Amino acid sequence: MVTSALVVPLAGAARFEVPAPPPASPPPATSGTLAVVYAANRANATAASQTAADHGYRHRAAATRALAAPHRQMLAFDGRGAGLVTEVFGDLAHVDRVAVLVPGSDTGLDTYARFRRAARALHLKLRATAPAGTRTAVVAWLGYATPDTISPAVATTGRAEAAAPRLRAVVGDLRRITGRHAQLSLLCHSYGSVVCGRAAAGLNITDIAFLGSPGTGADSVSRLKTRARVWAARGAGDWVAHTPHVQVGLLGVTVGFGTDPVSPAFGARVFNAGPGGHSAYFTPASQALANLARIVLGRTAEVTDAA
Repeated sequence: MVTSALVVPLAGAARFEVPAPPPASPPPATSGTLAVVYAANRANATAASQTAADHGYRHRAAATRALAAPHRQMLAFDGRGAGLVTEVFGDLAHVDRVAVLVPGSDTGLDTYARFRRAARALHLKLRATAPAGTRTAVVAWLGYATPDTISPAVATTGRAEAAAPRLRAVVGDLRRITGRHAQLSLLCHSYGSVVCGRAAAGLNITDIAFLGSPGTGADSVSRLKTRARVWAARGAGDWVAHTPHVQVGLLGVTVGFGTDPVSPAFGARVFNAGPGGHSAYFTPASQALANLARIVLGRTAEVTDAA
């Protein structure tokens, strides 16, 4: 496994570089400039859609055209290559609880609709279950180049190490927008767990939840160096249970992600994710989604333990 991760060229691992204009340059996002930022990124998505269509990328053109719709709220957008987007659900200028979703492998603009459905499902659940007067928002953060599942990069920490400063920066941006009173949670799926593990130290957040995680790159909660509550869950049907939880350094590259986050040795608060598979954590009406909403809302006593 180690050798393959380092040296075996896998067919289909490379992504097409879809052309697009450079990202917009709106003013820094604050509670007072959100409308300007959203408008600038929608305009850029419109231009990216036209460029993709002109070069024959019809699927990408449709995906970016959807992002340009008047109701979409993007803090960031970059249509080049696999693409990046940070989309907001809710009113960031007036919010008490914010969840930031960090995706795993195979997530880009061409597959963004799947990630967006997860964010929207959580937002709807939060709105339905939040106590009266509690205002909520969800941020879908596709802010890094995720690895392909069938690629050497998915077994190494390289993409996560590059992504961690970006995740820390977006948390800083959210703090500037929402103010100090808002409670922020990171919900990290699959390879996104490795990104969150790299970014966690000292980050001003309330909770971190690792979902379907192959490991975080840390051997235990204490090694994350975070004051946040740390949670972990794995659905009964999640194939990631069968991945080896090892970490090996070879030729200057770290392969594997260490201790299983749902194991007692890691020390996280393990909660019930129900019977679902690797992509089922945000399924409407699921046990996993109910528990994630409770975590984001700070209703920790209501989170159900793993069976």
